[in-house]
Amino acid sequence: MSRENLLNAAVILLLLAIPLWAHMAEEPFLITLATKVAILALAGVGLNIALGIGGLVSLGHAAFFGIGGYAMGILAAHAQNYEPLAEWPMLIEGTNQMPVIWLVAVVASALAALVIGALSLRTSGVYFIMITLAFGQMLYYFAISWSAYGGEDGLSIWVRNEFPGLNTLVPLQFFLICYAILCAALWFAARLARAPFGLALSAARQCEARVETVGITPYQLRLTAFVISGAITGLAGALFADLNRFVSPTMLSWHTSGEIMIFVIIGGVGRLFGPVIGAALFILLEHLLGGISDYWQIYLGGLLLIIVLYARGGVIGAISGREVAHD
Repeated sequence: MSRENLLNAAVILLLLAIPLWAHMAEEPFLITLATKVAILALAGVGLNIALGIGGLVSLGHAAFFGIGGYAMGILAAHAQNYEPLAEWPMLIEGTNQMPVIWLVAVVASALAALVIGALSLRTSGVYFIMITLAFGQMLYYFAISWSAYGGEDGLSIWVRNEFPGLNTLVPLQFFLICYAILCAALWFAARLARAPFGLALSAARQCEARVETVGITPYQLRLTAFVISGAITGLAGALFADLNRFVSPTMLSWHTSGEIMIFVIIGGVGRLFGPVIGAALFILLEHLLGGISDYWQIYLGGLLLIIVLYARGGVIGAISGREVAHD
């Protein structure tokens, strides 16, 4: 087993062990922090499919994160207020069932990614970055002006949504749901990277002309990857809103897109567990340094500079010293 695989195993086991210990020690706050790490890592896994495998630098992934959050908030708010979403042409009611909410969040985010990707991927480089940023900000300002669901103040949910057979109000049980989804997403990302689709997408990132010569259209590969990426990030948004029992336009802002990208860069772009390590370090710095200074992001910026300048493979690359397996 390689050093990178050992590191990956240690990280995923540690992420499980800490909440289990916190539950026995009656430290629910630590479980909440671990849950936040798992959710943000899931968002990073989504971005890493587009960025790490496809080389698509997107500053608009907060749009999908926020769409997933608002899907949860809107459905749960209507269910709690006993108000239907629509009465014509058919009755559509809200719900507090997590599986249904996740399905709506994934579908809505995937559709948004399909539209945004179909337009954005006609460009490349800095133009692609700016168009994805523009789409994200359009949705951000739309959410601010959407007074029916709180506008700038956001939308609060009184009680966390339900999952069959579990009590989601128990911090450990909600963490285990998020942890299981993260593990499933990591497994899916690993299989995707090694599948013919993932190999073709990686090849299109390295040399687009060679892929075209064998009859593969890079645009279709990238669009598919962008939609998958957006769907996973949207699912993370629904979980994040459920964790906080609150959704606001902040989830759609470009700052959120930047944070998700930071998770990937710190851990290692294209590294399977890069987003997990990146999210864990981000939350750790926020928790440890946030109480010392309101400007703790300065230290985060210093860490990011060091990684970009001296550890191009991120923390995983610095420790394992190996190239990305699917590069």
